[in-house]
Amino acid sequence: MSRRFTSFLIIAMLAGIAVGWACNHYLSADQGKAVAANLSIITDVFLRLIKMIIAPLVFTTLVAGIAHMEDAAAIGRVGVKTMGWFIGASIFSLTLGLIMVHLLKPGTGLNLSLPDAAGAAGTAVDMSKFTLKEFVTHLVPRSIIEAMANNEILQIVVFSIFVGTAVSAVEHRAPQVMAVVDQTAAIMLKVTGYVMKTAPLAIFAALASTITTQGLEILGTYAKFVGGFYLSLGLLWAALIGACVLIVGPRALKLIAAIRQPTLLAFSTASSEAAYPRTLEELQRFGISRRVASFVLPLGYSFNLDGSMMYCTFATLFIAQVYGVHLTVAQQITMLLLLMVTSKGMAGVPRASLVVIAATLSYFKLPEAGLLLILAVDHLLDMGRSATNVVGNSVAAAVVAKWEGQITDPEAEPVAA
Repeated sequence: MSRRFTSFLIIAMLAGIAVGWACNHYLSADQGKAVAANLSIITDVFLRLIKMIIAPLVFTTLVAGIAHMEDAAAIGRVGVKTMGWFIGASIFSLTLGLIMVHLLKPGTGLNLSLPDAAGAAGTAVDMSKFTLKEFVTHLVPRSIIEAMANNEILQIVVFSIFVGTAVSAVEHRAPQVMAVVDQTAAIMLKVTGYVMKTAPLAIFAALASTITTQGLEILGTYAKFVGGFYLSLGLLWAALIGACVLIVGPRALKLIAAIRQPTLLAFSTASSEAAYPRTLEELQRFGISRRVASFVLPLGYSFNLDGSMMYCTFATLFIAQVYGVHLTVAQQITMLLLLMVTSKGMAGVPRASLVVIAATLSYFKLPEAGLLLILAVDHLLDMGRSATNVVGNSVAAAVVAKWEGQITDPEAEPVAA
C-alpha cells in the first residue's frame, strides 16, 4: 500500500506538470487564469483539511508523549537534549546558507539600482511582530481555544508542555485523562489517514495551477538562484544524514528510506505540516519510542525548520548581491542571531519565510522590493525547504531517541505491547 501511494504521488506530480504545460501553451492568458482558479479550489480544500487536524493532533500527541515520560527529570532531560540539537542544527543551517550564497554568488551580475521608497510599497509588512517583546509574549497563549482556532503551533506547544508535565506529575498519572488523550490521538491519526488519501489529487491540482499561470520557463529564469539553493539543501541533507549515521549507526539509512513518502508529500505540497502525521507514524515504525517521537516532532515544527532557516540567509544575501550591497562580517553574524529568533515563529504560517526575510531586509536597510525578485519562485523553493524540514526533524527525533536509549530495531526484536 505504501509503494502504491508513493506511485500515485509521483504520477500526480508528472500529470500536473504535463497538464499545466498544455494549458499554458494552448490556452489564452484569461483562459489559463480561469483554469488555475478552478484548480486552486482543490488545493485550498486540501490545505484546509490539513489545518483542521494539525492543532488537535499536535496537542494530543505532545501531551501523551510528555505524560508517558517516567518523571519530571526525564522531561527536562529530553527537553534539554532536544533543544540543544535544535540550536546546533539551526546555527549550522543558517551558516551553511550564508557560506553557499557567498561561494555561488547567484545575485551578482544583475547590478540593479536601489529602488526608492515607493518601490517597496508592495512588500510592506508589520515589523512590530518581530520585536523581542512581541516574540516572547506571543509564546504564551491568551486562550488555548484562540490558539487552536488560529493554528498558532508555537502557543499550542507551550500549552501542551504544561498540560503534559502536569499530568505526569499527578499521582497515578490521571489514568482517565491519559486514556482520553491516547484515544483522541488515535482517532486524529485515523482522520489524518482519510485526509491523506486525497493528497495525490491536491498535488496534481497545485502543480497544474502553478505551471498554467507561470509556464515552465519560470524555472529557467531563476535557474542560478534555484539551482544554488537546491545544491545547498543537498549539502545540508548530506550533513544531517551523516550526523545521524555517526550517532545512530548505519541503520539510520533505513530511517531516510522510511520517511521518503512524507518527505515527497512535503515537497509536492510545499507544506511540512502536511507530512507531520505520516512522519510521526514512520518514526514509530522505525523503532523510535512514541514518547520521544511525540515530544520531539511537534517541537521541531516550531524550533527546527532547517530548510526554512537556510532559505532566509540564502535569499537575504541573494537580494543584497542583486543590489550590490556589501554586508560586513559583524552584520552577517548579527543576521544569524536575528534569524535564530525570528525564524522560530514560522511554523504553520503561509509564506512566513517571506515575512521573516522582509524583517531582516528592513533591519539591515536593504530594499524590501527585493522580495519581488524571489516571489515568483518562492513556491518552488518552498517545496525543497519543506522536505528538508521533514528530514531535519526526523533526524532530530532519531538522535534524541538514541541518546535516551529509546530506539529499537523492530526487525531484531518484537515491539513491546
